Amino acid sequence: MRRSARRNYFGEDESSIDITPMLDVVFIMLIFFVVTATFVKETGIEVNRPDAATAVKQEKGNILIAINANDEIWIDRRHVDIRSLRPNIERLHAEFPQGSVIIQADKDSRTETLIHVMDAARSTGVFNIAIAAQNR
Repeated sequence: MRRSARRNYFGEDESSIDITPMLDVVFIMLIFFVVTATFVKETGIEVNRPDAATAVKQEKGNILIAINANDEIWIDRRHVDIRSLRPNIERLHAEFPQGSVIIQADKDSRTETLIHVMDAARSTGVFNIAIAAQNR
C-alpha cells in the first residue's frame, strides 16, 4: 500500500494538457497574416487631383509621389528636393521591382515639375508611370 501512496504523491498518475501544438498553430497563423498583409502607403500630403472621365483605379502602385500646389515633391511623408528625386526612386524601385510609379499632381502645380518627376522615374528604369486623377 505504501507504494501506491507514493505514486499519487509524485504525480505519476495525473494527466496534463500540452499546449505546444496550439502555440505552433498560433505562430503559423501570425506569420501567415504578416506575410500576406498589404500596407497602405501614403505620400504625406493631401493633393487636389484634377478630374478625368476616363480615370481608372489602379490597385498596385508601390511608389507614390505627390506634387502639391507649390510644386513641392513628397515621397513617404518627406519633402524631397528635385535633385534627390532620382536616388529616392531608385531606392524604392529596388525594394519593389514590380511596382509602378503613381504621381499625384495637384491641379494647380506646374507641368514642368510633373515632367521632371516623370523623367527621373524613367531614368531609373521605371516605365510604368501613372498620373492620379479623380473620376468624375
